[in-house]
This record gives sequence, structure tokens and C-alpha cells, in this order.
Amino acid sequence: MIEWQWLEFESIPRSDLYEVLRQRQEVFVLEQTCLYPDLDGHDEAAHHLMAWQTIDGTRRLVAYLRCLAPGAKYTEMSLGRILTPAIARGTGIGRQLVAEGIRRAEQQHPGHRIRIGAQQRLEQFYQGFGFTTISAPYDEDGIPHIDMLR
Repeated sequence: MIEWQWLEFESIPRSDLYEVLRQRQEVFVLEQTCLYPDLDGHDEAAHHLMAWQTIDGTRRLVAYLRCLAPGAKYTEMSLGRILTPAIARGTGIGRQLVAEGIRRAEQQHPGHRIRIGAQQRLEQFYQGFGFTTISAPYDEDGIPHIDMLR
């Protein structure tokens, strides 16, 4: 069973925030070998969607994303820092995460479009959620990315 949390930054319990930041570092900095400032100044104004699951008796973060309001980074609202830790990959939780993130974001900011900066290899994945590619591929920290809009 998945426990979903949709929280503003200041409402995230410290131990949960630590786990989110630890997983972001694990996935985006260590696994993808990208030296970049993950703590970019946007977290405090964002809503954070976390998926928790008890695995072998321990509550584990199995998926995460953040939602920025329209105007915070782009004209549109945006979803970013989308991740699934290694322990949960291949379970379908990534699809659940994006669907739940879109649902919650549209409730939070009705009538606004959603922009993402996606890794190019995930273009078809995001197209399955109604996103269309709006940019040519570009390099971000050594990984080909594209901008997409829904």
C-alpha cells in the first residue's frame, strides 16, 4: 500500500525531508554523476509529493516530485525532481507518481498548463500523460533534455 503525502515545504517532517534530499542526491548527483546544485532555491515555495511504502518493516520513500506554482520558474506551473529510488524501480510507481502529481497539481493550480524539463530518453513516457515536446534537445549537466508541455 502506498501512502501519498502532498505537502508544502514547511509542513514536511524533518526526517521525511532528510530522506527526500538524500534520495535526490542519490539519484540525481551520484547515480547520474551530475555535479549540480540540487538545492536551487525553489523547494521552499513548492508543494512536494511523496510516496511512502513499508518494505521489510521499514517505511521507505518510493517516489517523489515537486510542483512549482505558475510564475515560480516558468510561466506555467511545473513538475520537477521526479524520481523513483532504485528499490522501487520496475514496480509501476513512476507512472503512479506522474499521474498523481498531475492530478494534485491541477487541483492546486486549476486552469494552468504544466511544463517539465525531461530527460530525452523519457520523452515517450511523458507523452503517455499528454505532454508534447516544445524544444529541441539540449544538454543539462551532461544529459540530453527536452522541454515538454501539457
